[in-house]
Amino acid sequence: MRSIKEIYKIGKGPSSSHTIGPERAAKLFLKDNQTAERFTVSLFGSLSKTGKGHGTDRVLREVLEPTPTEIIFRTDMPERLTHPNTMKFEAWKGDEVVSKLWVESVGGGDIHVVGEEEDPARIEELEVYPENSLAEIAQQCRLWNCTLAEYVEFNEGEEIWDFLATIWEAMQNSIHEGLNAEGTLPGGLGIARKAKILYENPAPNEVPQVTEVRYVSAYAYAVCEQNADCGTIVTAPTCGACGVLPAVLYYMKDRRHLDERKILESLAVAGLFGNLVKHNASISGAECGCQAEIGTACSMTAAATSHLMGLGMEQIQYAAEIALEHHLGLTCDPICGLVQVPCIERNAVAAMRAINACNLAYFLHDTQRISFDLVVKTMHETGISMNQSFRETSEGGLARMFSRRRPSV
Repeated sequence: MRSIKEIYKIGKGPSSSHTIGPERAAKLFLKDNQTAERFTVSLFGSLSKTGKGHGTDRVLREVLEPTPTEIIFRTDMPERLTHPNTMKFEAWKGDEVVSKLWVESVGGGDIHVVGEEEDPARIEELEVYPENSLAEIAQQCRLWNCTLAEYVEFNEGEEIWDFLATIWEAMQNSIHEGLNAEGTLPGGLGIARKAKILYENPAPNEVPQVTEVRYVSAYAYAVCEQNADCGTIVTAPTCGACGVLPAVLYYMKDRRHLDERKILESLAVAGLFGNLVKHNASISGAECGCQAEIGTACSMTAAATSHLMGLGMEQIQYAAEIALEHHLGLTCDPICGLVQVPCIERNAVAAMRAINACNLAYFLHDTQRISFDLVVKTMHETGISMNQSFRETSEGGLARMFSRRRPSV
């Protein structure tokens, strides 16, 4: 299994699959085609159906400029394509195509060049975990008598802590920037930023339980509003689910006066669970619906929170299982293809659900009947069986109902 560095990427929103992935693909193609007179980029599947709302065409032109670039939103899906986020790059000289590249944006900002084998040296560098399931990891931890955070350090090396410190700094910056920003998000829906309002306006005679919800939600909104406004965030595991983990960690840090080392350990634990989902299922909304994105983020956060609370291995994995299990079947149906509704609110809800999953695991871990590994497998099977209109196409669910109500948007 690969390094947790593949889960956490610092980049600009609003979508890891629709902006970060295409940006990386365009840079790769441009590197080998510096003398092209013009480019065409054909977008298929989810990239075509929600690319405008996600800003895919914008980021592609930004990378390939000043060379003239035509973005084609294709409605067909050639049989050769196996992933719903696929791009075809073409470089032209006169009327002749001199270079062509097919690329899949597979989730979390990662890309796969169709027909090319990955560099063996890169595979060796990234494949740092010999274990590929939580059951195997738990067995190894019992053998070594170590925690999950220690297991990560053993496989990744001590340099992982410097990497995670950079990730944590970027997460905090996105919260601070989001809490201080006002105005309306781009895209035409007229969605006002709410993070600052939530943070600065307590309810009359507010009780501690309500304060927790307000602060955690404000932090989640802050990050997600930055993402929706094309700001810099951290994929955790994706852009669309970027607010869940930093919101809860930031709240727990202040509430429990935790030192940075404990936070970094929790990020390591969260990354491990995110990696397990990515390796054994998917973190792509276009492939498995929002259960793959927000469900994974909630699971990662539940595990991280349980570690912060000093819970044991069984309780941590049970919290992660609860969090993912209760997102099974969640559709990805962003209105107008924007990562705003229901995405921003959904991050806040998932953040609170992660805390609840941790609390339930604390009391009930000895009653668990379903393993985390089983839920991951179930999520994948559910996702690939889900009607395509509910997998980041904006053709089903809330997106479809909204378009019926407001056909002009």
